[in-house]
Amino acid sequence: MTTDEATKKEGEVQTAAFAEQGEDITPNKDQGVLKIVKRPGNKDESPMIGDKVYVHYKGKLANGKKFDSSRDRNEPFIFSLGKGQVIKAWDIGIATMKKGEICHLLCKPDYAYGSAGSVPKIPSNATLIFEIELLDFKGEDLFEDGGIIRRIKKKGEGYSNPNEGAVVQIVLKGFCGGRMFDCRDVAFTVGEGEDHDIPIGIDKALEKMQRGEHCILHIGTQYGFGEAGKHKFGIEPNTELIYEVTLKSFEKAKESWEMDTKEKLEQAAIVKEKGTVYFKEGKYPQAVIQYGKIVSWLEMEYGLSERESKASESLLLAAFLNLAMCYLKLRDYAKAIEYCNKALALDQANEKGLYRRGEARLLMNEFELARCDFQKVLDVNPQNKAAKSQITVCQKKTKEHNDRDRKIYANMFKKFAERDAKEEASKTTEEKGDPASSEIGMEKTVTEGKESEGHL
Repeated sequence: MTTDEATKKEGEVQTAAFAEQGEDITPNKDQGVLKIVKRPGNKDESPMIGDKVYVHYKGKLANGKKFDSSRDRNEPFIFSLGKGQVIKAWDIGIATMKKGEICHLLCKPDYAYGSAGSVPKIPSNATLIFEIELLDFKGEDLFEDGGIIRRIKKKGEGYSNPNEGAVVQIVLKGFCGGRMFDCRDVAFTVGEGEDHDIPIGIDKALEKMQRGEHCILHIGTQYGFGEAGKHKFGIEPNTELIYEVTLKSFEKAKESWEMDTKEKLEQAAIVKEKGTVYFKEGKYPQAVIQYGKIVSWLEMEYGLSERESKASESLLLAAFLNLAMCYLKLRDYAKAIEYCNKALALDQANEKGLYRRGEARLLMNEFELARCDFQKVLDVNPQNKAAKSQITVCQKKTKEHNDRDRKIYANMFKKFAERDAKEEASKTTEEKGDPASSEIGMEKTVTEGKESEGHL
């Protein structure tokens, strides 16, 4: 039997096995994807829509001919489940697997590459057979900072998402340490969830959801109830949370391009007050959202009348300064400097802008730059006692920093000098040789000389 004949025979055997043992895992039960488990997984949980999955696979045509293998490349294949990044059979089949499981999938053309095929390896209307090992899977990291991990239990409809300011109707359940602390049907405005005892992470996640979506959200401390916790629910400060959320419906807020200048100015004044309320309550992420709306509406607004321009500039300046203050509180000093720079571009002698930039620079250990900012504050207002005090702090910090550097370098140079001295001493010893050995050598020479004299 030739190699081709053996391969074809193997393919026929596999196809027959699917016909006898394969489980139809298609939603419509049309035999389009058949599955045989070769090795059960070691966990109960399966990947969900949007999860990043890691697999090894081998792909063959129905005649047994191999067309692809991740194992040959010695590199796992990674993709997001249920996002259309792979053939339909894979999205269906891998969603049924457990971590560590190995299975065989028989995929009919409608669930594979169809009539188009995938030239040159996969012909038109080809039935494919895959061996797949599910190595691992992880939830979708919505903002790539580990703060909100989403796992979709039911995919939503359409492509539209709520935006900041959208009115949403959701069903939510909140869990902490295995205990359910919240369960309700609630309507609120995205960005103002805190008014309804909903953490900022839910607001953020909703902007990534579709109508009808049902998902599980793992909320990190920075997107939860933060340092304050939530006494009402018995949540301690800096606690990680899990929420199960269904987005029932939403009505989007007007986008910037849908508003005229008059409406933008009116709304900017309203959200400025909302932001101030949040700031005074120590709800800085929520305040950032409100002040950020002003920036998004007005920063790139052109063709204003003199009166509108003056009102816009005043609102933007306040928004930039308040955002800088929020980011100082949130310990994001680079962002604080960014918004101070924006404020100072509008008013280069703004006392608050200079002072807050000085604070941010001081906290980033940029002592000389901070001192310069505080000095500029005094140039604007010589009576600013806080700036005088901060200059003293900068000078003290600079001296401490320089003293520490001098000590570090002194120790470093001392070690270098000691090492160089040792190397020099070692070289000198080698050049001179061992004195004891030299004496023995001299004695030997003298003795040999005497013996020679005796023979004469």
